[in-house]
Amino acid sequence: MEPRVGNKFRLGRKIGSGSFGEIYLGTNIQTNEEVAIKLESVKTKHPQLLYESKLYRILQGGTGIPNVRWFGVEGDYNVLVMDLLGPSLEDLFNFCSRKLSLKSVLMLADQMINRVEFVHSKSFLHRDLKPDNFLMGLGRRANQVYIIDFGLAKKYRDSSTHQHIPYSLPWQGLKAGNKKQKYEKISEKKVSTSIEALCRGYPTEFASYFHYCRSLRFNDKPDYAYLKRIFRDLFIREGFQFDYVFDWTILKYQQSQLTTPPARALGSGVGTSSGMPTAIGNADRHAAGQDVQAAGMSPMDNSRRRTTSGPLMYSGSFAKQKNPIANDPATKDSAYTGQSGGSSKRASGREAVAGSEFDPQRSRTTDASPGHKHLNQQRGPVESSSDPKQTGRNTKNYEAALKGIEGLQFESDERNQY
Repeated sequence: MEPRVGNKFRLGRKIGSGSFGEIYLGTNIQTNEEVAIKLESVKTKHPQLLYESKLYRILQGGTGIPNVRWFGVEGDYNVLVMDLLGPSLEDLFNFCSRKLSLKSVLMLADQMINRVEFVHSKSFLHRDLKPDNFLMGLGRRANQVYIIDFGLAKKYRDSSTHQHIPYSLPWQGLKAGNKKQKYEKISEKKVSTSIEALCRGYPTEFASYFHYCRSLRFNDKPDYAYLKRIFRDLFIREGFQFDYVFDWTILKYQQSQLTTPPARALGSGVGTSSGMPTAIGNADRHAAGQDVQAAGMSPMDNSRRRTTSGPLMYSGSFAKQKNPIANDPATKDSAYTGQSGGSSKRASGREAVAGSEFDPQRSRTTDASPGHKHLNQQRGPVESSSDPKQTGRNTKNYEAALKGIEGLQFESDERNQY
């Protein structure tokens, strides 16, 4: 007899592990919809899944927060059933040979700051932020960044008074033998590495980000709009387009072209330097423009027609895609780049973005997105040094990453009608 959860879900194969549990692929018995099922032994010394499920309930409805389908106890396990998501940023980083273009980093940063801001707005600190805990969606939500794994999250202020809750830092007074020595070495490394050394070779905006974050005092509220604005200004200055074509999108397409040659001509509309068929380029720009529009990245002419939609996602049918953060409340009340600077050079840069992404009426051209043109010409890819210890882990995660990326299907026979 097949294992079942709550008499609603069929338990499948193991697909990963979180901070305090194992994660399995599951299927809704009635709808056949795939879900993620997280299991934790009821005998574990420090159970976290019940706490995590309660926190997910508090965060429900936020953009980039997975939905909880069911929580309960089955036999010897606490069980949490939630949305099935795609590969993590760590998986995708490995898929791209641990190098990401500046364009991809900036598009990710915008959503990631929004996710952290939302969690903070609910009076919680995540306390385990890392690439493994940011996942991309699947299917129609393949371009939306999700934040997961709240087992270590902590409430930092009273929800009604917004007063900070006084506690010592979690690493103070640690008694852990070898682990303590390890933490001390990590601490020494962090303290001894200057921001300038950490950000050497990259745009100054990254150093500005760190300097601002480190300047915050305990009770200061971060200016999230400012942090997003410095990266958005850099994005515009570099001439990129907010089309949500990430490095792995292009890599996946290139691989698909090697294995399955196109049955017919892809048509015009996107220049050869982008390597992307018209259906992909146009649909991404159409949907992404609505997100940047909602975020206020560029001043818009009132005569331009605006459209609204939900999140941008990949489903294999690019004409039906929507943008990832058009409805993100974190983007609606912020000033962003439309308020900064005033030079004609910067204005023209914004207009270039607005023309290709914001304005559905704009005629198509054969020019590739500047973001595509600059993909291999940027000041330097964002990368990490190779670590032999990660080789085994990278190999282990590669198959899972590929499976998640398989959701990014490309169809050249559909055209997005404006």
